[in-house]
Amino acid sequence: MSERVSERPSVTIHTDGGCQGNPGPGAWAAVLVSGRHRHEITGSELATTNNRMELCAAIQSLRILNRPCEVELYTDSEYLRNGITKWIQGWKRNGWKTASREPVKNRDLWQALDEQALRHRIDWRWLKGHAGHRENERCDQLATRAMEALHQAHSREALKAALTQFEAENSRG
Repeated sequence: MSERVSERPSVTIHTDGGCQGNPGPGAWAAVLVSGRHRHEITGSELATTNNRMELCAAIQSLRILNRPCEVELYTDSEYLRNGITKWIQGWKRNGWKTASREPVKNRDLWQALDEQALRHRIDWRWLKGHAGHRENERCDQLATRAMEALHQAHSREALKAALTQFEAENSRG
């Protein structure tokens, strides 16, 4: 007998990422719901970009699923949704170059997301951010708290040094 789609657990995921300054200290969050089960996760980095945090939210939320699932993943990032649904196949065909032959930004995270996405059946859904969507607003709150925790745990000097290092690493061609 073949596997029926309904035999895969169904999970709804909402994600968000952001940073203070772009680049700057950043954080991501995700809310995962399956039946009566709800799980919230967050992460942060001393120096990053908004797009990197949006990608991390999706990667980490898919990574913690311990088996293949049917996923509805909601994001307020058009960069994330378009990248994974429209652009990634062309990037892979072109050796991780854009249509203008430039290296794909955040390639490391796109590759990680592609690896995680292949494990699941995902319906990538975009929703407008800061528009009153309960779970999207919750993700925003969680990410904001994670950024606040970064500021409390690290001195201004440490944050500035991390930003300087991040910018130096990302300015290399």
